[in-house]
Amino acid sequence: MNRALQVFVLVSLWLAVQTFHARAAKEWEMIKGDNFIVYYRPSDVPEDFARTVMDSAQEEFGNVTTNLGITRYQGWSGDKRASIYIYRDENDYVQNGGQAGWSHGAALVQTKMIKTYPSDAGFFDSLLPHELGHIILHEYVGPYADVPLWFDEGVAMYQEKAKRLGTNKIVQEALANGQFIPLSELTVMRLYNNSDQKTVELFYAESASIVNFMITQLGESHFYKLCHELKEHTPLVDALPKIYMHIQDLDDLNKRWVNYLKDRS
Repeated sequence: MNRALQVFVLVSLWLAVQTFHARAAKEWEMIKGDNFIVYYRPSDVPEDFARTVMDSAQEEFGNVTTNLGITRYQGWSGDKRASIYIYRDENDYVQNGGQAGWSHGAALVQTKMIKTYPSDAGFFDSLLPHELGHIILHEYVGPYADVPLWFDEGVAMYQEKAKRLGTNKIVQEALANGQFIPLSELTVMRLYNNSDQKTVELFYAESASIVNFMITQLGESHFYKLCHELKEHTPLVDALPKIYMHIQDLDDLNKRWVNYLKDRS
């Protein structure tokens, strides 16, 4: 292939790619709200559904900020609004959204973006509030806060009403069977694609249970103050004794949590 032909082919490919991206960009329609911009393709997703997503997201934004005690926080207005992309189905979500097939939704914390598709039955009462929990927490405390994975997931799961109390039973059974993971171990745990399914389920159950305990039993105002300390870059282990009386470390918190669960088993 001579030089002129090579240049012609490269230019043609470049123009084809640019045309594709331009057409793809035009496919997306926007619905703008106070704190969100919902993107959808009218050929794939009904406008009514997209507007329902907007209404639900706005409602859940209020619920999550209230749950975290940051109702006066205005980090998602104007040009700081978060984006929600609604894909046609799982295949579109994976192929064009670049997400894992086993997930039904993804929160991209750094870009304040949620990607999902409407075929997930639990979208409005589970997935949406969960993902919002993740990104609202991280938007508030900042990218450099010391937030253990259990705290992060626990906050997100606390937004799912069904998970707040239902997980206590799972943790109580783990205590009875000697499978309970102490908070000190939970704090250093990491989850991977090949992690044991039962371990993953217990990790999430314990995460939801401990955060629910901290908010409902140790006080919402204290939990807000804890989040504020994390925002100020205070490590969690150092923030605990600053906020909670008689709790000096993770072991103290673990004891109070376990006693609470045993008293109600």
